Amino acid sequence: MDARFTPEQDHIRRTLRELLHKRCAPGDVRAAVDTPAGYDPALWAALAGDLGLPGLALPEAHGGVGGTTTELALAAEELGRSLAPSPLLATAVLAAPLITALGTPAQRADLLPRIASGALTATLAAPGTALAAVLSLNGEPDRDWAGGGRAGGVQAARKDVGWRLYGQVGQVLDGHSAGLLLVAAHAGGYARSRTLLFLVPGDAPGLVRTRQTSLDATRPQARLELRDVPAELLGDEEGGGGDAGADLAHTLTHAVTQALTLVGDVAATVLAAEAVGAADRILELTVEHALRRVQFGRAIGSFQAVKHRLADVYVQVQAARSAAYYAAWATAHEDERVGGLALAQALDSLRTAAAEGIQLHGGIGFTWEHEAQLYFKRAAGDELLFGPVHRLRAHAAEAARLFDTKEVAF
Repeated sequence: MDARFTPEQDHIRRTLRELLHKRCAPGDVRAAVDTPAGYDPALWAALAGDLGLPGLALPEAHGGVGGTTTELALAAEELGRSLAPSPLLATAVLAAPLITALGTPAQRADLLPRIASGALTATLAAPGTALAAVLSLNGEPDRDWAGGGRAGGVQAARKDVGWRLYGQVGQVLDGHSAGLLLVAAHAGGYARSRTLLFLVPGDAPGLVRTRQTSLDATRPQARLELRDVPAELLGDEEGGGGDAGADLAHTLTHAVTQALTLVGDVAATVLAAEAVGAADRILELTVEHALRRVQFGRAIGSFQAVKHRLADVYVQVQAARSAAYYAAWATAHEDERVGGLALAQALDSLRTAAAEGIQLHGGIGFTWEHEAQLYFKRAAGDELLFGPVHRLRAHAAEAARLFDTKEVAF
């Protein structure tokens, strides 16, 4: 493993940090989350059009850069430093890889160039509140995770005019503003239960989207209601419904499960890098405050107890960075899947760094006006969505068969 970054990767990080330093100050973040979209469209246009972030990991044949997860992770690390709200995670990490893996040539040719250019944003709508399980991060999804043929979730019915979707989805990242929704829906009844992915335009008739209040306002979520919504199957439509297409539909279901697992590992890796960037930034802010704040005639950063606390946070952040970088390398080289472990380490470090930052900032650290609370909410919000940390680690250990040995120690 070569741990050095290429000149192109260093350029991505340097250029992105300069842009965010100019256009994504704490005041800009607060203003952006209060807009209807939940992010600054002008900043997104710069990230997509000038820097090409949505297409970093997309193939060049579809307008992308042809990079790997490493480039996406480096970009996410810089976005995490400023907590810049953007549809990058939902579009480039959750939706685009699924279209690449499962879409027909016509679907890829139509959608991926628009995603790479930033003209089209997209997201994954998975029913229920178990997005982490759907992505196989903290467990395996249940057989009925998309509705199971009974009330709840989303149901898909094949009609003469095509597929129609019915149901409700909560906690959809950027679901209120995405131009394209990848909706997981149950089809075939309980006896031939199968889960498929469907493409739904954001302005489809019968689709009701409601932005929800979330703990982390920089990571907006929405509730979707689908009332006889027309949809297009992601993948080969031929034989997708009816008894004659049962075998093909089950094949598609298996492909969906495999694709979601791969996307989950990439998403965990990118989220880990993003959390490392956020932890590094709140640690910087805390150190700067400790060097300025004077108590008993001395800067509080000169007290040994404060030094030890900050040193512990620094070590934890650096360990999380190493784990995130290794996960990015492993994912890019298809070596092993360690994204979940890296995410657990990163979320732990971010929560610790944010909590210590709030405490060491003293009275100002507890106020709404200070940005420390935004970093703490990012840590807590990500753990609610993609964790918790102990389950991420437990599932990774189970997948690695870490405790399957029959040897007994005396």
